[in-house]
This record gives sequence, C-alpha cells and structure tokens, in this order.
Amino acid sequence: MKSRFQWQYQIFLIPILIVYTLLMVYPLLKAFYYSLTDFGGYDRNFSFVGLDNYIKLFSDSAIVQSLGFTLYYAILSTIIITVLAIPLAIVLDTKFIGRNFARAAFFFPAIPSTLLLGFVWGFILSPISTGVLNNGLETLFNIGPIPWLSDPDLARISTIIVATWNQTGWHAIIYLAFLQAIPKDFYEAAEIDGANAWQKFRKITVPLLAPAMTISVMLLLTNGLKVYEMPFALTSGGPGYSTYTLTQVIIQRGVAESNFSLASALSIVFFVLVLFITIFQVTIMQKREEKIQ
Repeated sequence: MKSRFQWQYQIFLIPILIVYTLLMVYPLLKAFYYSLTDFGGYDRNFSFVGLDNYIKLFSDSAIVQSLGFTLYYAILSTIIITVLAIPLAIVLDTKFIGRNFARAAFFFPAIPSTLLLGFVWGFILSPISTGVLNNGLETLFNIGPIPWLSDPDLARISTIIVATWNQTGWHAIIYLAFLQAIPKDFYEAAEIDGANAWQKFRKITVPLLAPAMTISVMLLLTNGLKVYEMPFALTSGGPGYSTYTLTQVIIQRGVAESNFSLASALSIVFFVLVLFITIFQVTIMQKREEKIQ
C-alpha cells in the first residue's frame, strides 16, 4: 500500500522531468554532438571530426588564459566573500540603532543588474585622469592616474574587489538567517563557563554555520565559474586576455566567430569542470557538517 502511494506521488514529477530534459539534457547532448563536428552554426553540410575541437582548446591562448582567470576569480572571490560575510552577519545580528537600514544598505548591491553595476564601476575605476577614483586621488593626494583597468594585475584585482562589494552583503544575509536560528542558550551557557567572544565564535558560531557555509560556498563557486557580466562590463576581457572568462570565450567563439563546434566543445569541458568542482566542494563540506554533528 505504501509503495502504491509513493508511486502516485512520483507521477507529479513527470512534468518536471520532461521540462528538465527539454531545457537541460537535450541541449547538452546536442552540444556534445556538435563538438564532434565542424558545424559553423549556420551550414547544414558539416562533417564528423572526432576530438579535433577538444585538442584545439588547449592550443588557443585565449581559452587557456580564460581558464586561469576564471579559476582565479571563482576561488579568490569565494574565500574573500566568505571571510567577510560571516563577521558582517554577526555584526548585523546584534542590536543597534539603524540595524534594519544597515542590513538593507549591505544587501542593496545585489539588487541592481550586475552588468549595470559593472559599467558604473568601470566609470569609477577608469584608468584615465578623469576617472572618478583617479580624479579624487589626484585632487586629495596629488597622486597621478593609476591604471586600475589597463594593467593586467590591477585589472584582475579590481574585478575581485568589485565582485566582493557586490556579493558580500547578499551572502551575509544567508549567514544572518542561520545565525538567528542558533539558540541563545548556547551562548549563555558558554558565558557561564567563562568563554570569551573569540571562543564562542570558534566553538559555537562557526560550527553551527556549517550548513549555511555549504550553501554559500557552493553558490559562490558555481556563479564564479559562470561569471560573465562583471568582468565584461569592467574590462571587456582585457587588457589582452587577462580578465577573459570561459563564458566570454564561448560566446566569442560561438556567436561572434561562428565557430559553433569549438564553442560546443568548450561548453562541454566547462560543464564537466563546474560539475566536478561542485560535487567535490559539496561532498567535502557535507562531511565537515557530519563531523561537527
């Protein structure tokens, strides 16, 4: 009887499975098929080339550099945002005048379009003397124009800084929601035992925020690997290929250059990379949760 009821409930999953297949599985299989051909996006007469497109990926300097920057962006932004978001959530969880306004102010950068924010920050960080930041530095400290977006190293650092400003408040809200679910009795008992603020943070707050950290880090990593709007709006991938991302290369090769087969091959490699990193990260952090429990 129980299995019959379970089977009846599972029927309702069929529409979701159909939609998922049409929107996710079929395009993925189609992309894999095109990656094994010389399909250009428009011509119907194309031939099978095997793994040639996958071999070409590793000889394309733009793809190699975009892979390096994408991993650099995803890993570094995840670490920095996590380190900043947890203390910020603790501060926002305390009672002080204007607390609700502070929460809204930190959350606000996540609301507007990322592309729009990228263009705004591109104007602020403009490497010429009329850029907002350079103009302010020259007026206040008589410092000459700094190539925030025209120097490869500074461009990468600037992109990370803007991404941190954009996402820290949003992820702090995630941690704040979990913080409010921690029973206050734990902290009161720790105070009775003589624990200081650091000991309470290390022994109570951080362990009990493990589920929130799993969610936050997963979102940061996956979104970091798929990033496109922010680096494109700031630098258009430059200078050179220093801030090129994998998604930008896929669009450039597939749409702008009509090299659909190579873009499909890169999409498949990109999908496998994101899947592997996500599964690895979630597995590691779930094991951490189990040890804490």
